[in-house]
Amino acid sequence: MRKPRFRLIALTRAAVVAALYVGLTLLFADISFGPIQFRISECLTVLPFFFPETIFGLFIGCLVSNFLTPFIPVLDICLGTLATLIAAILTWKTKHKWLAPLPPVLSNALIVPLIFYFTDPGAGFWAIYPVGAATVGLGELVVCYGLGIPLLYAIEKLPVFHVSSKKENRS
Repeated sequence: MRKPRFRLIALTRAAVVAALYVGLTLLFADISFGPIQFRISECLTVLPFFFPETIFGLFIGCLVSNFLTPFIPVLDICLGTLATLIAAILTWKTKHKWLAPLPPVLSNALIVPLIFYFTDPGAGFWAIYPVGAATVGLGELVVCYGLGIPLLYAIEKLPVFHVSSKKENRS
């Protein structure tokens, strides 16, 4: 019995996204971790807008990347990966292209600063959290809108993906 081809394409797409996420995170490791971060790989979190199967790829890519964190690994693995997973799911639910980068910005700005707090709990939650939320959120905003939006438009123009017919009403 022959399996539908689209499953293989979806699985391949998710695997490629996972590999790209890890590769970009490692390539730009100096700016991918820390309280002020521009994780270039987060521009990929806009992909579920067109391709829901990339949610799994983003989750796996972020999980693998966060094993390499300079912070307490368990926190970054759990909280950082959770932030990306939530962002990817909410991006998939987004109705308009220009709003697709917003879930990653908000999710990471709200969740990732908890890692910094638990890394140094003596500093006090309210002393660290707002600054962390602002710096992570700003970095995410720059990456997701500066790179993510152009990525969405580029994908939409590639005939091989045929995404315009999938989400005509979502543009």
